[in-house]
Amino acid sequence: MNNTSIGIILLILMVTNVNCISWYLEPNTHKCLKEDVQANVLVTGEYDVSEAMGQKVDYVIKDTKGHILSQKEDIPHAKLLKFSFITETADTFEVCFISHVPSRYVKLSIQTFPDQRGMKQEITLVTKRGIETKNYEGIAEAAKLKPVEVELKRLEDLSEVIVQDFARMRKNEEEMRDTNETTNARVLYFSIFSICCLLGLSTLQVFYLRRFFRAKKLIE
Repeated sequence: MNNTSIGIILLILMVTNVNCISWYLEPNTHKCLKEDVQANVLVTGEYDVSEAMGQKVDYVIKDTKGHILSQKEDIPHAKLLKFSFITETADTFEVCFISHVPSRYVKLSIQTFPDQRGMKQEITLVTKRGIETKNYEGIAEAAKLKPVEVELKRLEDLSEVIVQDFARMRKNEEEMRDTNETTNARVLYFSIFSICCLLGLSTLQVFYLRRFFRAKKLIE
């Protein structure tokens, strides 16, 4: 396998981004995950919450402005649930899972197990975005495509996403370069201004000391 093939595979792995994570949520606590997403991107996810008697878990997805993109209260246990939304602008969305343990169940658990105040619940979350959300099997059935044609379609979409990513990276690089050039120009002007101020103050100080020494008749 040559370097070109390796590079293409790495790019495809970067573009086809699927995030799967699992953790334990402590009772009466919350856990939030953040992820950056570009504009006009479909984001889908699947989540599952383990069962715990008398405990409830809610989830909410928000952007940086506090807009709710998706939410659900009292998530059913032992059932794989899904969510989806489309981003309008490039932003960072936050997925939060919140555990609630009613006080009566806390008292019951303390009486039954003195060291226990609620139970930890396992949360499993799988998120997909962009091209990973497409159902190519459904597209193949609807358009009656052959397996090779479906694979070509998938590669075409991947190449389009890669081109878009490169264009976005180039734009970000141009913006960073412009910012650096502007900052360098401002630093240069500030340095020149500082030097002029120092020269002016030094000149005034020399004239002041010269007049002072003349008034004291220390110099002619």
